[in-house]
Amino acid sequence: MRKLIFVTALLLGTAAAHAQLPGLRKRGPAQSQKQPILQGIDALRADFGAQSGGTTIYFGAESVGLTVPARTILSAQAAWLRRHPEVVVRIEGYGDSGDTRDHALAVGARRAEEARSYLVLLGVPAAQLSATSWGKERPGLGRAVTVLVR
Repeated sequence: MRKLIFVTALLLGTAAAHAQLPGLRKRGPAQSQKQPILQGIDALRADFGAQSGGTTIYFGAESVGLTVPARTILSAQAAWLRRHPEVVVRIEGYGDSGDTRDHALAVGARRAEEARSYLVLLGVPAAQLSATSWGKERPGLGRAVTVLVR
C-alpha cells in the first residue's frame, strides 16, 4: 500500500511540475537578460565613453595642468572624435569646492580650456569643441573636466 501511495504521489508531483498556468509563457535566458537598444545620441555617448576610457578627467588641488592619466584619456577621446567629425562635444570644467565662487569659475574655465587645447593639439577641429565652466555650481565633480557628447 505504501508503495502505491508513493508512486501515485511521484506521478502527480511530476505532472504538476510540468503544468503551466494559462496565459503564462516560459521565460528563457534571452528574455530575462535583454539589454535596452541605444539609438541616436545615447548610442554615441555610450560608444564615446566606452572607447575613450571615460568622460571625466581629474586634476590635482589648485592645479590646471594635465596629468599623465588625463592625457591618456584625452588622447583616446581625440582619436574617437577624429573618427566622428559630425559629433560636437562640450567640455565642462569644475573648480575646487573650497574656493570662492569666482575663483572656482576661473579655475574651472582654465581646466576646460586646457583640455580643449590639448584635444585641438591632437587634431580635433576646434569647431567640434566648446568649453564652459561650472565652477563649484554642480557639486560632486570638483577638480575635474567632463567631456560630453551633445
